[in-house]
Amino acid sequence: MSETTGASYAAAGVDIEAGDRAVELMKEWVKKTQRPEVAGLGGLGGFAGLFDASALKRYERPLLASATDGVGTKVDLARKMGVYDTIGRDLVGMVVDDLVVCGAEPLFMTDYICVGKVHPERVAAIVKGIAEGCVLAGCALVGGETAEHPGLLGPDDFDVAGAGTGVVEADHLLGPERIRKGDAVIAMASSGLHSNGYSLVRHVVFDRAGWELDRQVEEFGRTLGEELLEPTRIYSLDCLALTRTTEVHGFSHVTGGGLANNLARVIPDALHARVDRSTWTPGAVFDLVGKAGRVEQLELEKTLNMGVGMIAIVPAESVDAALTTLADRGVESWVAGEITERGEHTSGAELVGEYAR
Repeated sequence: MSETTGASYAAAGVDIEAGDRAVELMKEWVKKTQRPEVAGLGGLGGFAGLFDASALKRYERPLLASATDGVGTKVDLARKMGVYDTIGRDLVGMVVDDLVVCGAEPLFMTDYICVGKVHPERVAAIVKGIAEGCVLAGCALVGGETAEHPGLLGPDDFDVAGAGTGVVEADHLLGPERIRKGDAVIAMASSGLHSNGYSLVRHVVFDRAGWELDRQVEEFGRTLGEELLEPTRIYSLDCLALTRTTEVHGFSHVTGGGLANNLARVIPDALHARVDRSTWTPGAVFDLVGKAGRVEQLELEKTLNMGVGMIAIVPAESVDAALTTLADRGVESWVAGEITERGEHTSGAELVGEYAR
């Protein structure tokens, strides 16, 4: 640029017209997420999303729950594969399944997409995935932001984050105080790695094993990239169905930190969750990461979900009803353990035994 030429936003790398086109392309997907509480209130492109809070009048004492998250370095795999319409489902799953742990129904979400350069079709594909995730979660996508950061991110680089709000009746709030000795620990199968531990996974498969994303893996029945990009399973409506059909004392969303650490977060100080590894076989992807990276089992377990994406804690007499409800909804589940008294040398939760083979 000549020193005599005036500076401009476009010359600095920000394309406002491309951003406007991205908004137009995503509108049809956002519309699919509407709930009655947002229908007819504003529209995409406004300064704020709106939600009709008069819908909360049916609650005696509504408690609002809020959560925010991203999908970590899994976005790098989406970029390398050129597949952008699944990563949004990961984002929704990370947010809404944190909300439902306390018994909250997800109401609405907002998203934040940061890119090095706005490619309208790419941004619209990301939002399509977010919208599809919101439909699976039963919540509305009421707004978001796409920010272009030239100079900080490469033209093909991007990241996503989101925030969600839910509501739960105060008397129905789930937490450690509800959990009792003798309760059953019910595991719900994950769809794979979900969106945690990808820094370890990427280091193992790329840096140590030297594999390419298009490598066919017999154990997966598809390519490595397709397996690693499998979207996070969204459990919110399944968990809410459990609370309607049987007594539930608690949930635990298995994310970063692994099963035992996340389960321990909802166990009261006097109790202990004992989970038996022999009740399930982790998917092939977990075995592959372990063997390819020579990762010790305990390291895997404190990083990855090992095939369990959500835990429900229910009274022993509610087990059959809970398993039936989940089976009817197509969720693979099983009794994985129980709640016992905490001993002198036990922590909030532990895995015992060996995995079934």
